[in-house]
Amino acid sequence: MMEMLSNPVQDLWRIFRIMAEFTEGFEELASVGPAVSIFGSARTKPDHKYYKLATQTASELAQAGFAIITGGGGGIMEAANKGADDAGGKSIGLNIELPMEQVPNEFQNFSLHFRYFFCRKVMFLKYAHGFVVFPGGFGTMDEFFESLVLIQTLKQASFPVILMGSDYWKGLTDWIEKQMLGDKYISPEDLDVYKIIDDPSQAVKILVDFKDGPQPSGLNMPPGMKKKNNIPRVT
Repeated sequence: MMEMLSNPVQDLWRIFRIMAEFTEGFEELASVGPAVSIFGSARTKPDHKYYKLATQTASELAQAGFAIITGGGGGIMEAANKGADDAGGKSIGLNIELPMEQVPNEFQNFSLHFRYFFCRKVMFLKYAHGFVVFPGGFGTMDEFFESLVLIQTLKQASFPVILMGSDYWKGLTDWIEKQMLGDKYISPEDLDVYKIIDDPSQAVKILVDFKDGPQPSGLNMPPGMKKKNNIPRVT
């Protein structure tokens, strides 16, 4: 198999594109005020109970003064943007270029477009006063578990994580408690990082109480790479 060699010139331009995405994202989102990032499946249909629940939750959050951030696509993302827009709030979509084109939903009143997933991920985290996670697939699970890692392990994020829809999440959280906690791969306090909620008003109260509390919120960016030269060699 032919080895794929890196092209230094292409890599350099790629660095500039990455810097541009971070710069634009930071500049555009810095002024949106307190925000909540909402995740869930793009496959959820408008007549589904979770679509309706996401619309109601986003609407109540917008009325409470939160900007709503989604991935900008269909399904739960569309529902959340719709709820925020209907309530007269900031309805933000962080759209991504995909091989199978994502069609931005029509309910965004503030949109950004990303080429790189990791730049987009930082934007979901940096300005968030909370994550609200609706049922979804691998992408949704990725956002959920990444938030747990950043909050509990790396101590780089601080905000509530709310799982909406107990009938969907109960099996996963039971497994986490039985297997991961039972085998001591996590600690008992790790289970306090997230909450399972079915009532939008209860979710809103948790997020408002956190926003009004004394603790910091959002993503604490690490200082950067550290190079250590004198690492002892193991022989």
